[in-house]
Amino acid sequence: MVLGFFMILVDTTIVSVANPSIMRGLDTTMVATLWATSAYLLAYAVPLLITGRLGDRFGPRRIYLLGLAVFTLSSLACGFAATIEVLVIARVFQGLGAAIMTPQTMTVITRIFGPRERGAAMAIWGVTAGVATLIGPILGGFLVDGLGWEWIFFVNVPVGVIAFVLALRYVPVLETSAHRFDLVGVVLSGIGMFMLVFGIQEGESYDWGTIRGPISVWGLIIAGIVVLVVFVLWQRVQKGEPLVPLQIFRDRNFSVGSIAIVLVGFSVTSMSLPLMFYLQLVLGQTPTQSALMMVPMAVLSIALAQPVGKLLDRGDPRRLPILGLVLVALGLAGYYVLLKPDASIVLLLIPSALLGVGNAFMWGPLANLTTFNLKMELAGAGSGVYNTSRQIGSVLGSAGIAVLMASRIAAELGAAGAGAGGFGDAAAGALPEPLRPGFADAMAQSMLLPLAVIVLGAIVTVFFSKRPPRTGPVTVQLQEGS
Repeated sequence: MVLGFFMILVDTTIVSVANPSIMRGLDTTMVATLWATSAYLLAYAVPLLITGRLGDRFGPRRIYLLGLAVFTLSSLACGFAATIEVLVIARVFQGLGAAIMTPQTMTVITRIFGPRERGAAMAIWGVTAGVATLIGPILGGFLVDGLGWEWIFFVNVPVGVIAFVLALRYVPVLETSAHRFDLVGVVLSGIGMFMLVFGIQEGESYDWGTIRGPISVWGLIIAGIVVLVVFVLWQRVQKGEPLVPLQIFRDRNFSVGSIAIVLVGFSVTSMSLPLMFYLQLVLGQTPTQSALMMVPMAVLSIALAQPVGKLLDRGDPRRLPILGLVLVALGLAGYYVLLKPDASIVLLLIPSALLGVGNAFMWGPLANLTTFNLKMELAGAGSGVYNTSRQIGSVLGSAGIAVLMASRIAAELGAAGAGAGGFGDAAAGALPEPLRPGFADAMAQSMLLPLAVIVLGAIVTVFFSKRPPRTGPVTVQLQEGS
């Protein structure tokens, strides 16, 4: 399950490194090329509330395998795409496959491990979520430099086939629940999520103004919020079975964790953009070299996953995510101090290491504490809400950091910054020497946004309540033939 989960999260960031190569290879524009990423993220984020319930109704293994098949086949189509239009369409199907798969991974872990034995498994799941988005640029750099941009998609095919075979062999067929789908809720959530996510994600592209005719970015965002409010009201008053049972929010830990994961998604997504621009345009590193600066973070996150998981299964783990978020905040503060034109590469590895330790204590414990008290029949709905919250945080972080970076560049560089307006497309090290100190200051100041948000997340996690005492093992019921 984690193998497939890792693959789809890598694809949220791997394309960013390949964008210039895709633009040249398909003879298209940068705006059109960026839609290859936007289309994937939209198709991934919008259906998550719905796909979480599909696992409850038809079985998480069956739905996971369906999503994995869609994702793998669409990855093949991406690699063979001869035009940017074909690539964007294939990326939409990739995003849909990812949306179908993601809630099932968390649901299976919730259902096959008893609450007190779930910590190690959930720690691995959580660290996968944190590390995969960091591995994407590293893997993308090697593949693009060595084999060509098509291979960032082709590499998914053998991994997808292996994950499919392993899931067929090892993942049990779990008991399903008879659900009647809330069709009105499906429509309301889909429309509301699309308008909200599209507005936030594409706002910078339209300069937060008019999209077309009377439709504006802010009008779309506000309309999306209104539709989602109507969706929540409908979930409350409808007589049938709601798409999102609101009783899951009566669980204090689920509510606290859902808020915290929005802030974590925001911070983790927003920190990488100013850092990568600094490493490439101030220090003159290549995309692959700058991505390798994240290796201490990735290695430590993976190495500490199992020890942290064991800590989760012992005693009261409420302080673990607080520790994790504080360590991440310290790492971001380190970047704020160190981002200078003449910074030492060795010293820049220290904040990366701090972020790695923080990730290990943050992702897994958050997921475990958030879902610990959920009833088995609500596992799919809870997983859908949790992953949707993470994705919304990521979209908010991406949009927020883009606006802040632009404002800080304008403040630090003035007219010179306006003259370097194409800095995002510049080759590594191409920023003129006189502009580098001001640009470095702008990127350092931009780091204050993810720092402030992660500190807020640490404050939120203080409100986790103590887990209930052990009540005995949880029995997993399997269908005949599993």
